[in-house]
Amino acid sequence: MSSFAASEFAGRTARAQALMAEHDIAACLLTTEPEVRYVTGYLTRFWESPTRPWFIVLPASGKPIAVIPSIGAQLMGQTWVDDIRTWPAPDLEDDGLGLLIDTLHEVAPGGLVALPDGHETQVRMPKSNLDRLAQAVSLTSDAGIFRRLRMVKSQAEIRKVARACHIAGRAFARVAEIASAGVPLDRIFRDFQILCLEEGADWVPYLAGGAGQAGYRDVISPATATPLTTGDVLMLDTGLVHEGYFCDFDRNWSVGRPSAPVRNTHRRLIEATQSGADAAKPGATAATVFHAMNAVLAPGSTGTDAGRLGHGLGMSLTEWPSLIATDHTVLTPGMILTLEPGMALGDRIMVHEENILITEGDPIFLSPRAGPEIPII
Repeated sequence: MSSFAASEFAGRTARAQALMAEHDIAACLLTTEPEVRYVTGYLTRFWESPTRPWFIVLPASGKPIAVIPSIGAQLMGQTWVDDIRTWPAPDLEDDGLGLLIDTLHEVAPGGLVALPDGHETQVRMPKSNLDRLAQAVSLTSDAGIFRRLRMVKSQAEIRKVARACHIAGRAFARVAEIASAGVPLDRIFRDFQILCLEEGADWVPYLAGGAGQAGYRDVISPATATPLTTGDVLMLDTGLVHEGYFCDFDRNWSVGRPSAPVRNTHRRLIEATQSGADAAKPGATAATVFHAMNAVLAPGSTGTDAGRLGHGLGMSLTEWPSLIATDHTVLTPGMILTLEPGMALGDRIMVHEENILITEGDPIFLSPRAGPEIPII
């Protein structure tokens, strides 16, 4: 169950319903973990099981209605939601669809039922059930309502992300305890997750990184048993969770004395990060921040092989917007972004990442800022 007060969810619901009214939407149907939790506070790791669908119906007025498997009723009953309709799941014939359709007919008779359908959204039910649902009610887009709402965080949400960043920062500060020449990379990955848990993370669903001479080849491959050697650059990138909210930033280390190219690249990444932060003011766009960093990384070019140089952050590890040349989302106070510049060193790369909060003035770094000199282990 969420640690937020009921007033947090009442405010979110009211803002969503005001936007729904502007678009003549009679009800919103939410099926994925972040959207369900956004209006209910329903926090559970049971979403890891794809067996059962979960539905929240947000009517044009009033509280959300939960249409969920009976196994979740007890926990949902601890949230501010009081209309909880259940079925014994899994049901191979219906699996809650009939109950969902009845609920939608009740709260939105003949009206439009909206589903989030933009970038970084999905519908969490079998396609056959979605087809049946489309025959029973009038489905439409939510017009970006939930993306718009989730991009701007409340003070309560900001505190959760900031806490997650502080926890990760303490774990990063202890990396010298677990990493040195001769230690296999996969052991470092396991031990770093232990450090995160020791420092207060609830869990560590995302840990990426790499190691290699003068840089690493990619940042998404599983860790191998290859031991660190002198001259390697080690990078760890974590998305740990504190009370349902993510941090997402990385740190680089040199195993032994770094080479001049590694030192210079690290400094340039920090410079690019600062350039992105300097540009991240209210009224600027995601593209503005991208170009500010890209001008440091690749002067005169229109882009880099990295694709994007950061993204939104909150209840999900990556959220809207994307820091790319074509994303013109306007920055608003309350948004939390990652700044993630990367550079190539021949056939190797180095990446740096920080988390910032957009304010009325200069952004606030939520992650403990890295200095220009790459640390040595």
